[in-house]
Amino acid sequence: MTSAPVLSVRDLKVVTTARNPAEILKGISFDIFPGETLCLVGESGSGKSVTSLVSMDLLPRGELAVAGGEVLLNDEDITKASPSRTRALRGSEMAMIFQEPMTALNPVLTIGLQMDEVFRAHRDMRKPERKAAALEAFESVSLPDPARIYDSFPHQLSGGQRQRVMIAMALALKPKLLIADEPTTALDVTTQKQILELIQRLKEEQNTAVLFITHDMGVVVDIADRVCVMRHGEIVETGKVQDVLSQPKEQYTRDLLAAVPSLTPRKARPQEGQEKVLELIGVNKIFSFQSFISKLLGHEEHSVHAVNDVSFRLDRGRTLGIVGESGSGKSSVARCILRLEDPTSGAVVVNGNDIVPLRGQKALAEARRAVQMIFQDPNRSLNPRLRVGESLIEGPLNSGEARAEAMARAGDILEIVRLPRESLDRYPHQFSGGQRQRIAIARALMMSPDVIVADEAVSALDVSVQAQVLELLAEVQKRQNLAVLFITHDLRVAAQICDDVMVMQRGKVVEFGPAEQVLAHPQHAYTRDLINAAPGRDWDFAKGRNIGALV
Repeated sequence: MTSAPVLSVRDLKVVTTARNPAEILKGISFDIFPGETLCLVGESGSGKSVTSLVSMDLLPRGELAVAGGEVLLNDEDITKASPSRTRALRGSEMAMIFQEPMTALNPVLTIGLQMDEVFRAHRDMRKPERKAAALEAFESVSLPDPARIYDSFPHQLSGGQRQRVMIAMALALKPKLLIADEPTTALDVTTQKQILELIQRLKEEQNTAVLFITHDMGVVVDIADRVCVMRHGEIVETGKVQDVLSQPKEQYTRDLLAAVPSLTPRKARPQEGQEKVLELIGVNKIFSFQSFISKLLGHEEHSVHAVNDVSFRLDRGRTLGIVGESGSGKSSVARCILRLEDPTSGAVVVNGNDIVPLRGQKALAEARRAVQMIFQDPNRSLNPRLRVGESLIEGPLNSGEARAEAMARAGDILEIVRLPRESLDRYPHQFSGGQRQRIAIARALMMSPDVIVADEAVSALDVSVQAQVLELLAEVQKRQNLAVLFITHDLRVAAQICDDVMVMQRGKVVEFGPAEQVLAHPQHAYTRDLINAAPGRDWDFAKGRNIGALV
């Protein structure tokens, strides 16, 4: 490590530009050196992402402003550089990998055209040279068939492939500084492991300085050299990763580490005498694809067996976790249960009735009342134009409940999820991410369901908020004796809340059993691969030490 930092942040202050400005960053300072990864960790709202935006000169104009301090990129102050200068520096000297590649990539342009733009903006190269450089960049991030990727649109790639494209674009011009803002949050564990290993390899090959922002402490174990812990716009603790994780000095750091779920599974609740509320019997879902041109040319349909002969039962008061990689069929199973997709064959039995043959809105509405869903992103599942109260009573009103009665019950249920009744009159954007997920849980409870399907319901939350939401879900489940189907790619979460675990791969169930059996003593090679890919799997966060391999 050289003595000269690539990025040096000195007493950086950022404020809102409202009439009464609030401090977002309160004088933070840190350095990142060549070939080093510095992780910024902390809860939502701590200032992590704002720090990255200042470093890239991407603060939203008219909303936030730098009020003091310096951000030195190779001794050049980004905060004082002209817009044209910072545009020149982006890509050539510094680059960023965003959390969600589908929002960062242009959906109407091919990957090749978007990659070509990087070279056109910063290099004097002819078109054949630019294409060759793009294909070489795709190869460097281990993308399969770079020529096909070049001609593809973003929606034609998997989540992991899109994130690799983003990394290829960020590193194509060999920048001195790479900023990665939650780049693996939405990825399953095996894809996440590949992306982390890729960033690590490219960092070592190019001696790049990496500013890595994450709320996943397991990722910190795997990738960080040093850690900065942030809270309310301040750095409360900083140091080498092993020192901070094994001997945290600040109570806030200790609280963050204590909130990390353990990979050691809890014991399942007794099953004897339980009432069956949901059962799947030989469920299959086959998706068929055929473009208009293919049909004209007489080509055969392309089929994907998304759910392949899946059977299980779920009893009242118990939690079944479904785990597996993206594309394994987890969400397709959930959509079949809710009849958002019609199963190709098989039975979905809810409270003794097969709901697969049901047709018509009225019949389906009755069936769906018993099974409610909590989606991954409450920002998308809650209507931003409706007050919380209106969102909560929408389902009951459609089922014939009186408005006054539904609104009174909505207030009661908000208190169950630990939100004040006054929240009924507020809009979703006036709440934090964790609070919005509590509202999503409240909306599911409004229908008095027997089963709740939670599809990656805590994957986007930081560890402390995640712990609160999981605790709340367990409390609500016990209070109302609910059955919970929990879909997740986070094996730590599955270990702590699930009685049973079902492992899916390419639409099939490859392993099923009590969580303590499946996660502690897996029988299938694929299950072992998933566990081995879990970030920070060898680190005991409660004891602050390395515990070695579990499987």
